Formats: sequence, structure tokens, C-alpha cells
Amino acid sequence: MHETTQSVQIGSWTAELPVIPISDTRAITLLMTIDHGVRFIETVGAELAERFRDDRIDIVATAATLGIPLAVEVSRALGLDDYLVLQKSRKVHLKDALRATLTSITSHGKQELMLDRARLDAVRGRRVLFVDDVISTGSSAVAALDLLHSAGGDVVGAGFLLQEEDAGADEVQARGVRLVTLGRISLREL
Repeated sequence: MHETTQSVQIGSWTAELPVIPISDTRAITLLMTIDHGVRFIETVGAELAERFRDDRIDIVATAATLGIPLAVEVSRALGLDDYLVLQKSRKVHLKDALRATLTSITSHGKQELMLDRARLDAVRGRRVLFVDDVISTGSSAVAALDLLHSAGGDVVGAGFLLQEEDAGADEVQARGVRLVTLGRISLREL
């Protein structure tokens, strides 16, 4: 029998997170940012923003969906009035979007990240901070960083609430991007 929850430290916040099987042999500790309330995301967003305060960030970017509340709070804490969401589902206005392919440990099959060409000026020539809820294998983060870079952004940092595996962090840092995480979790064998 395996634990059904795990107590996790995320910055100054302690959260009780469910442990969810993703196969017959492995489980993850699942952080759903949208399930922890406004005070949680406001607190950890401000704490993450503080770690990038001196990086002169022009815009915060994230991947849909669970990174959106974090991007809002990090932007607010940095005194920014704009943020950018890389979409994962095809919308009518994204027919001509810049695209990057990825795989995720929590989703089945290949996915695409899409950057609306109407938002290119929000990134081009600007200092970008990418934020998301969890970095695991790094596939989503690397796809996002590559997409932002191809759009002309200067990605200076990547911030995550939790880090699950070292390989993903290594991939981000190999691109010359400073990585900050507020806590750690691990994959579990069942």
C-alpha cells in the first residue's frame, strides 16, 4: 500500500498533495495550483517573484493551464501589468501560431505549445521570465523556452513551484537560463 498524500514545502507554504498513480509502477505527487486558493498562489507567486526581483523582467510567460494563476501573481509582485500564456489547445486565432512540440508526464501523447503571432511584440527583444507549476522531465519547459527564444525573447529565468526530477532542471540550465524552484517532490515507485 502506498501513501495517498504527501506533505510538501513550497516556499513558506506547506501543502498536503495527493499521490496519484500514472502507471502500474509509478506515481506522482500532484500539484493543482487551481485547487489551493487565492492566498496560496498569491504567497508563493510573490516568493518566486522575489527571487527574480533583480533580473529586470519585462514580461512573465507561462504554459496553459496550471501556470496561469502563477504568472498572474508573479507579474503582479514584479509590478508588471502584462503576462503571456503559451496555449496548448488549438483556437481559431492560433492557426498561424509559432509552435513547439512536447510530451508531458501528466498528459497522454504529444502536445503543442502555441504562441499567438499577435503577441510577438510582447516577447521580441524583451527580458522574459518563464514560470510554471512543476518541472519534471523538462519537456514542457524546454519547449516553452525554445518557443520564446524563437520569438525573439531573451529568456533570463525559469521559476517553478516544485521540481520533480533533476534531468528537467539540467535541460533548462543547459540553455543558459537561471532556474529557481521553491520545493521538491519525487516520482514514486509503486
